[in-house]
Amino acid sequence: MTEKDCLQIQFWGVRGGIACPGRDTMRYGGNTACLQITCGDHKMIFDAGTGIRALGAALIKQSPVSADIFFSRTSFERICGIPFFAAGYHPDNAFRFWGDHKSENEGVRDALAQLMSDPVFPVPIDIMSADLVFTDFDTGDTLHPTDDITISTMALNKSIPVTGYRIDWRGKSVAYASDLIHGEEGDEAATLKLLDGADMAILNTARHAGHGATWRDGIALCETAGVTTCVLYHHNPDKDDDDMDAVTAEAETRRPGTLVAREGMVLTV
Repeated sequence: MTEKDCLQIQFWGVRGGIACPGRDTMRYGGNTACLQITCGDHKMIFDAGTGIRALGAALIKQSPVSADIFFSRTSFERICGIPFFAAGYHPDNAFRFWGDHKSENEGVRDALAQLMSDPVFPVPIDIMSADLVFTDFDTGDTLHPTDDITISTMALNKSIPVTGYRIDWRGKSVAYASDLIHGEEGDEAATLKLLDGADMAILNTARHAGHGATWRDGIALCETAGVTTCVLYHHNPDKDDDDMDAVTAEAETRRPGTLVAREGMVLTV
């Protein structure tokens, strides 16, 4: 199989909430949510937490480069890396931002512009010299970043707006659902539809601030949906490497083949 036939996932940030760098998180990593999915030679980035800083440094070495950037939410933890995304300041590059920004009369560009404005950040988004395109959609829409990539979007929860993505390309499929809620406030039927028969599903490990599904809930959903490989992601920043080792061991026992994401991990479907 050649590189052009591969669907590849690389993890640049695996934490939820807030970055937690330090000697106790070196093995799994401390940067917040950011992963790159490459279908053949087309690059897509999902969420732009602090992990996108290192990704941007890698991409700028490949300039000229283009990619689509998708947000599951426009909350701070998912967009806070954009001001430090070096590849976005290179005039030879091109990026298309996609999101369902839940504010009246505003779109995904407005969310990023508010982040990159005084007093939060001193450099406005207009300083970014790459070719930037902003595409707003309604969760539930089907997206086509290229002719042969189909991305299904789905609302995963009833109370907290979160977009889940399913990427289908040349018979391969990856579901990205990194902020599930379990119980009445979640939408299990929608989640199962998104996961149905996927080659890989990337799901949140931890509950935060009293909400969210646990990694055990995620494994159960993958089992019901017939997912081939479950990848646990969006780890609690309070959990150190030893805690994550314990999750890894138990997850392997519960559903052999389950993976726990680490920064720098590269997976091929």
